[in-house]
Amino acid sequence: MVGLARDAIKRRLPRTVKAVDGIIAPSPDTSFVLANFDPYLRTGATFRSGTTGEGFEPEDAMSLRPEHARLLSGLPGPLSTKLFANTKPMRLAAGEILFRAGASDDGCYRVEDGLLKVTIISGSGAERILTFLGLGAIVGELSIIDGQPRSATVVAVRDAKVSFLSRADFEAFAERHPEVYKSLVRLLAQRLRETDAVIAASSFLSLKGRVARTMLELAGHFGQEVAPGRVVIRQKIGQNDLAAMAGIARENVTRVLNDWQRHKVVSRLSGYYCLENKAQLEHQIVSELLAVGS
Repeated sequence: MVGLARDAIKRRLPRTVKAVDGIIAPSPDTSFVLANFDPYLRTGATFRSGTTGEGFEPEDAMSLRPEHARLLSGLPGPLSTKLFANTKPMRLAAGEILFRAGASDDGCYRVEDGLLKVTIISGSGAERILTFLGLGAIVGELSIIDGQPRSATVVAVRDAKVSFLSRADFEAFAERHPEVYKSLVRLLAQRLRETDAVIAASSFLSLKGRVARTMLELAGHFGQEVAPGRVVIRQKIGQNDLAAMAGIARENVTRVLNDWQRHKVVSRLSGYYCLENKAQLEHQIVSELLAVGS
C-alpha cells in the first residue's frame, strides 16, 4: 500500500507542489497527498467555521466529530440510532477509567458528552495515546464482535456521559437487522487500510513531521477555523499527551513547539493551541512523504 501511495503522490507531484526559493510551497492539491498517504489527515474535512478574529464558541458547544474509522460509528444513521435506542447511560468523572486493556467485559460505549482518550501502556509504564473520542464516537466495539479482552485502556479526559450496549443486545439486534454485517465488513476493510497508512506515516515521518501530524489530527477532531488558515484546537491538550500521541519524547515535542512558536506557526493561549499557519504544518508532512524513496 505504501508503494502505491508513493507512486500516486509522485504522479501528481507537478500539480501538487511547487518550489519557491527552494521551499515546498502550497498548492490546491496538497490535500491529495495527505489523504492518499494518511487518511486521518484529510484536510478541510472537519473544521468548523467560527467568527473571524479572536472569538470562538464555548468548548461544550463544539461539534466533536471523530474521523477515525471506528466500526460501529460508521454504521448508517438509521441503524446506529436503532442500535443505541435502549442503551444504559453512565457517567464518568475526569480521570476515571472506563475499561482497562485486558479486561474481559464485552460491551461497547457511545460517547454522549465529554471527551475520552484511548491509550496503551508499555511494560515500562510509557503511555501511547491512540486517539481522543468525542460526541458520537463508539469505543469497545471489537470485544462485541470477537468476544476477546480489551485491546486498549479508555480514560475520561474530562467529565463524560456514555451509553452502554452489551454484546448480547448487539447480537439480538444483528439477528433482526442482518444488514449490519454488510456494513461491518466494509468498515473492517477501511480500518485495515487506515492502519496500513498510519504505520507507514509513523515509519517515514521525522520528529517534526510526527508532531505536525498530531496537531493536524487534533485540529481535525476539535478544530475551529477562526480565520483563513488559522485553527483553534478547542480542547486543552498538554505536552505529555501530545508526546504520547506522536510516540516521541516530551522533550522533543517541547523543542518542536518552541521552534514553531518562534516562527508563528503555532501559538498557545490559556491552554489552547492555535495553528496559526495550518498550511505550513501540512506541507511539513507533504515534503517528507514526497522525499520517501526519492
